Amino acid sequence: MPKVSDDRLAARRREILDGARHCFAEYGYDGATVKRIEESTGLSRGAIFHHFRDKEALFLALAQEDAERMADVAAEQGLVQVMRDMLARPQDFDWLGTRLEIARKLRTDSSFRSTWLAFSGDVEAATLRRLERGRQAGRLRDDVDTDVLVKYLDLVLDGLITRLATGQPTDDLHAVLDLVEESVRTKR
Repeated sequence: MPKVSDDRLAARRREILDGARHCFAEYGYDGATVKRIEESTGLSRGAIFHHFRDKEALFLALAQEDAERMADVAAEQGLVQVMRDMLARPQDFDWLGTRLEIARKLRTDSSFRSTWLAFSGDVEAATLRRLERGRQAGRLRDDVDTDVLVKYLDLVLDGLITRLATGQPTDDLHAVLDLVEESVRTKR
């Protein structure tokens, strides 16, 4: 049997992730059945689950990818920039519309909860480091604890994700994000 190159395996994994992202966005977590994931990726069950243990592992791989990307942006440019990216390219984040299903699983599935919290913890830690650097540079207000600011920004992020997931208009949200950003900066 011929050996498949690492590049080809990586490309196949990418195909699966891209197709699954679309499937989760369209049908939600529960509605993204294995059959629908097969249709969305154009690959067989065997090909998909050669790369991922099960549907949850596939979903969590998407979560990890997004958490890493969001943490990188949050560390360099702040969590508000992550939200601006979501507004600019909602199609890259549309699968997060499964957030309500995630909330249910977080409440009822301790294994899923610990894995999910580890991913989201990366974004929170990157945001906290960025805020601490901003505070040290005198750009961030110092009358509110940075942990409170992180929670505040996380709540705004959750609201933005919910708004995007429910298809509500987003044209006025750039001004809202300007206000959020200004609210964490020092007053001059």
